[in-house]
Amino acid sequence: MVYGLAVMLLLMAGEVTDELSVGLNYLTHGEVCGGGLPKSAAKESDEDRSSFLMGRFRVTADYHRRGLQAYAVIENKSVWGAKGNQTLGLYEGWVKASTKSGLFAQIGRVALSYDDERIVGLNDFAMAAKSHDVLRAGYEGHGHKLHGVVAYNQNGTEVYQSTYYVDGAQPYKNMQMVWYHYDVEKAGIGASLLFMNTGLQAGVAGDQQNPARTVYQRVYGGYLNWQRKGLTLEASYYKQEGKEVDHLMQVGRVDAWMGSVKATMRGSERYGFVAGYDYLSGDDYVPVVYGGTLGLVRHDTDRGFTPLYGSRKKFYGIMDYFYESAYINGFTPGLQNAYAGVFGNPMKKLSCRAIYQYLATATELRGLNRTLGHAIDLIVSYKFSKDVSLTAGYTQMHGTETMDRLKQGEGSRRARWGWFSLVVSPSAFKIK
Repeated sequence: MVYGLAVMLLLMAGEVTDELSVGLNYLTHGEVCGGGLPKSAAKESDEDRSSFLMGRFRVTADYHRRGLQAYAVIENKSVWGAKGNQTLGLYEGWVKASTKSGLFAQIGRVALSYDDERIVGLNDFAMAAKSHDVLRAGYEGHGHKLHGVVAYNQNGTEVYQSTYYVDGAQPYKNMQMVWYHYDVEKAGIGASLLFMNTGLQAGVAGDQQNPARTVYQRVYGGYLNWQRKGLTLEASYYKQEGKEVDHLMQVGRVDAWMGSVKATMRGSERYGFVAGYDYLSGDDYVPVVYGGTLGLVRHDTDRGFTPLYGSRKKFYGIMDYFYESAYINGFTPGLQNAYAGVFGNPMKKLSCRAIYQYLATATELRGLNRTLGHAIDLIVSYKFSKDVSLTAGYTQMHGTETMDRLKQGEGSRRARWGWFSLVVSPSAFKIK
């Protein structure tokens, strides 16, 4: 009885409780690709098909008490049959302090995700999901969210070349970002503003003509979301300007933009429809020589928009044939993507989705039509239990002559891609 009274008094006094939960996550991912694969100049008979299996295993630990949280994810990634551990490391590892008023500060390796993940996202589908070494601080409360993020990357504890950074875990030397979001719950409106300044490594260490240095690129814009009675409308716009660095570590200017609109309507709990349009700017004029090279004329300013650190495969077709696999020599004519589809739940644990994509360049090409091709994405997912799910997909792409000419070494009039992902994510234990 005394023990029970003591517990009651502690609860009434709001005593701090320590909680620790440990979870496991296993993902097996397999792909079969046909068409759209690079061929070497020496082997004209290269097989235009590939297939492989990958596995990813994670152990997560989450500790928190009032005002303090610590989180860690250890993961291993490997291709089935590969020798030894290909990748074993820390995917996430951070600590976070917060107050009742909504202020917080977080430091460590963090998986960042903002809005619809078009500019900054997890990219979890690609197995090698993104995380960033950052300091993040801000405020969340009363419909307002304000985050400030800063990062500074280095190859090691360098003393004499501390400003030089190449072949690191991130494509940037330093990064500063401010994100603000406001929700109007009664109206079903959510709006975000984002500004990111990224320091990119340029030049070569010890090269007098092209010395190592950091140049800066800025991306800013916003995202809008509106929901009402089964209808969701989304729109975004982002501007990209400043400097960029090519594969030779040379510096150029970039001035690009993108915009998107999307509508999702649920006819009932069983089915719904989706339609949208994406526009990503591209270079105004580059000669297209069949069997030759692109970019014969060097532009003073690159007009091609780069999706930066967003979640690939989520936009522009799940095959992501245009930004995951770049055009030859880095040239981009931009992209127009108009899509429409249907999704539904024919059974309690089964969900299906079918989407048609019309793909075209954003800029005109001499002697070629803008149409790149047409693609159909089919995706089926079945949830066996709360811990086990299986997702499979198939994409059929029919490319045009424009696609073949722009991709050249990677081109294919008919590209096919099938894949599956099995996820098992049980919670090992939780203690207080």
